[in-house]
Amino acid sequence: MDQIDQKLIALLQQNARMPLKAIAAQVFLSAPAVSARIEKLEAQHLIRGYHAEIDRQKLGYQITAFIGLELPAKEKQTFYPFIAACPNVLECNCVTGVYSMLIKVAFPTTQELDAFITELSRFGNTSTQIVFSTPVPHRDVVITIPEE
Repeated sequence: MDQIDQKLIALLQQNARMPLKAIAAQVFLSAPAVSARIEKLEAQHLIRGYHAEIDRQKLGYQITAFIGLELPAKEKQTFYPFIAACPNVLECNCVTGVYSMLIKVAFPTTQELDAFITELSRFGNTSTQIVFSTPVPHRDVVITIPEE
């Protein structure tokens, strides 16, 4: 990956809908050359997809929470397909510490969150923290492009 690829990734992180022509102007390449580079980055799985950032609260998901789960190693084969199939799970990470799984969820109500935690507790002990505010929302990795 060279400096142009790094610049392409940085530009797409800022605005994944930026027209190829505008990107090409910023990296001093033709639009077809930019398109070929982006396709290469996608084939290498450096670019894994494009998405729209939405406001979950405006869609009715008022509750965001992090759930720590003590998951015995023998439960992983059953747990992974279960958690992957849960539409309210935004993220699930295998972590170090007392809780081996850290799960980020969004629900419309605390009652629905409670029902999910009850279902989740069949795998192990849980600890839940409800988010009050998010001073730093999700952001992408900053790509530092060396000066030429």
